[in-house]
Amino acid sequence: MTSTEPEVPTKDTDRLPRIVRAMAVVERWGNALPHPFWLFWLLSAVLAVISAVLAGIGVSVVSPSDNEVVAVRSLLSGDGLAMAVSTMVENFAEFPPMATIVVVIMGVAVAERSGFLAASMRVGVARVPAGWVVFAVAFAGTVAHVASAAAYIILVPLGGLAFRAVGRSPILGIVVAYTAIASGYDASPIPTPNDAIFAGITTAAAQIVDPSVVVTPVSNWFFNIASSVVLAAVITVMTRLVLSKRPDLDPDPDAPDDDLTQLTLAPRERTALRLAGIALLVAVLVVVAIVLPESSPLRGEGGSIVDSPLLDGIAAVVAFLFGLTGIVYGLRSGSIASLRDVPRLMLEGIKQMAPVLVLFFAIAQFLAYFDWTHVGDVLAVSAAELIRTTGAPIVVVFLLVLVLLTLVNIMVTSGSAMWSIAAPVLVPMLMLVAIPAETTQALFRIADSGSTAITPMSPYFIMALGFLQRYRKSAGIGTLASYTLPLAVAMTVVWTALFLVWWALGIPLGPGAPVR
Repeated sequence: MTSTEPEVPTKDTDRLPRIVRAMAVVERWGNALPHPFWLFWLLSAVLAVISAVLAGIGVSVVSPSDNEVVAVRSLLSGDGLAMAVSTMVENFAEFPPMATIVVVIMGVAVAERSGFLAASMRVGVARVPAGWVVFAVAFAGTVAHVASAAAYIILVPLGGLAFRAVGRSPILGIVVAYTAIASGYDASPIPTPNDAIFAGITTAAAQIVDPSVVVTPVSNWFFNIASSVVLAAVITVMTRLVLSKRPDLDPDPDAPDDDLTQLTLAPRERTALRLAGIALLVAVLVVVAIVLPESSPLRGEGGSIVDSPLLDGIAAVVAFLFGLTGIVYGLRSGSIASLRDVPRLMLEGIKQMAPVLVLFFAIAQFLAYFDWTHVGDVLAVSAAELIRTTGAPIVVVFLLVLVLLTLVNIMVTSGSAMWSIAAPVLVPMLMLVAIPAETTQALFRIADSGSTAITPMSPYFIMALGFLQRYRKSAGIGTLASYTLPLAVAMTVVWTALFLVWWALGIPLGPGAPVR
């Protein structure tokens, strides 16, 4: 008897082994890379050799900023050795993101460890109508970036719970939450610690060309707000059109039941969250009231907000707002017994950042060496001249940079590490063809986010896989990658289109950011 049912192997299952093989190759290559700390010392060694060769043959360029001849200096020379030894502590102490990220983290740590951020996420995905659950979880994923790595731990399982609560697949909820966080990691309507890190690195790179340039943590804020909404919409559409039609969304029959009460807040938590929201609103209104008068002390010369004490100290303002909401929430909810607990929470946040601070030491030395040798000047000026002489449309240059960084991001998932390597070349190069540093940083955000959800090199990929295996024990790397791939690709394409339209219209990327 001939069966009329279709054969089990479909094109989806045929595709899965190829994805698994591709992910395995990526994993092997990525595992062969050294720890980012040692990677930057190796890059410094490579830079030393290159600078010696270029200095030996007398390579130089004419700086477009002042028409002075800039010659490559050898890091292997006596002067190079003296510089490397004498400035090591100074390089670390004056590394632009250092103080900024420490200040921001102290405020964010209070908000996170008091339970304020977790409660906000739970409210964001709880009791959402079935028709809005995808958008709510996806948008919550972009907001969750203020909690840095904790966003994955808190929101990914909550995504599964939220979908199950409205009768949809928890597997789908986990995929939506994870992809929203990972592939939209640098798009957030609220300033995040990453914004402070990127701004510092971009500033250091931009000052190779123009020492007066300062990029602030909110230099891409307007673009980030729009990006978070657009990406949440893209996830919603792709989930409805593609992922929801997959036949393998049902959990295993023996998958454990979820405790849906985890989505609800206790009365005391709800009151605390309400009071924290009021405190935040009042604080923002006070800041606005102080800045509003043209003679405000927080404005700059001539009443300017672009070049003002407010933007100079925006990291402190952001830290204060996070800290205030965390303190109010904690005191009312009971997670903070007294104000004596606040410094302890800040200290715990700094401890969590210790690995990043250690990495900053190596990055700071590499960037200082790169600047001193003038190799960056040569690369930037030569590349900018190539763009001019070939007449390549700047849009093509944008796309080439985006593709290159997206591929690198599959292997080097640390945004701060990748931007530290790329910024000293890309930012000056594009500045020399009249592209502001803030614009190049916005382009980097897309590349640093898009492919993150599909690469097993991210430790959070494995974490998300663990949450997925709660509902399907047989799920593997290829399973999760096959779920996230259509979302990640669509997000990258649409986000790129948004960037190009934004740039073409000349809309400021954020407060104080120059229009093209």
